[in-house]
Amino acid sequence: MKKGKRTTIYDIAAKLGITASSVSRALNNSNQVNEKTKELIMKTADELNYKRNILASNLRKGHSKTIGVVVPRINQNFFANVIAGIEEATYQKGYNLIICQSGESHDKEIQCVNTLINQDVDCIVISVSADGSDYQHLQNVIDHGIQLIQFDRVAEELETLKVINDNEQASYEAVSHLIESGYKRIALLEGPQNLSIFKQRKVGYLRALKAYNIGVIDELIVENAWTKELGAEGTRKLLSLPQPPDAIFASTSDFSALGVLEVANAMRIKVPAELGVCGYANESFSEITSPSITTIDQFSIYMGQTVANLYFQEKGNTDTATKPKIISIKPELIIRASTAKNGKS
Repeated sequence: MKKGKRTTIYDIAAKLGITASSVSRALNNSNQVNEKTKELIMKTADELNYKRNILASNLRKGHSKTIGVVVPRINQNFFANVIAGIEEATYQKGYNLIICQSGESHDKEIQCVNTLINQDVDCIVISVSADGSDYQHLQNVIDHGIQLIQFDRVAEELETLKVINDNEQASYEAVSHLIESGYKRIALLEGPQNLSIFKQRKVGYLRALKAYNIGVIDELIVENAWTKELGAEGTRKLLSLPQPPDAIFASTSDFSALGVLEVANAMRIKVPAELGVCGYANESFSEITSPSITTIDQFSIYMGQTVANLYFQEKGNTDTATKPKIISIKPELIIRASTAKNGKS
């Protein structure tokens, strides 16, 4: 069906034989238009199915009341919850969201950011993709005078508002828990080391081993095992070693941990008696797998609310002498059955 022409204030003005400026004043409830004329204009606007262009109206006031959000994967519980938290806080302020997905593609991320710049959004919120290292497109956001807030995965070299987790400490606590549960040969499934969050999680893993006087075994560290498929592939290699690990810390995500579980089940390795498994992010499925997966809760909804509230707190702040705020949210280790080596979880 052919889309009909959108009714404008000029259509209303033509029907009533008045000026477009009079229609505009009436629709904005100006006291320069008498009540009788105002009622007639409103009635005619309703008859012609007139819809105000809120974006254009806001832009005339110097803002769009729109925030763009760019995430790697919308279908991951963590990112979906962050978006939900942002939306919950922004809705109360009359703001709208434009949500974009990079799909872990740096090129697509650039395209998303450029589209949002062209949409005149007031703010861009982003968690960067895994395959990028050049962040000129984010510098362009700043150069356009658009507020930039990074969360979770951030480009550390850019001085912007950031909302992050204490990834190093969370990993330290997870590996310490595995050691205290009786596991000794603990493998690490790590993510791309160009991203600071995965570097920090590796540092936490290494710090825990050192704290408990356990030596680092290079063959127990698997690079770039950050998806379910790559986690499974890495797990098959680990469990085929002459001396396989007795625990695996999937530091990238619960999806990677799910890959570990599937391979262990296929190889008839009992979890947690013969293999402990710990994931990261507290995805919704981690509670209903068999066994349930020990993981780290990043408080994703709260993170989203914090991002939005940070924008409103800093909106209009022109102080360039002070470094932008960085808010760190402490994650929580959620202990479940997959690490209950001695029957306790």
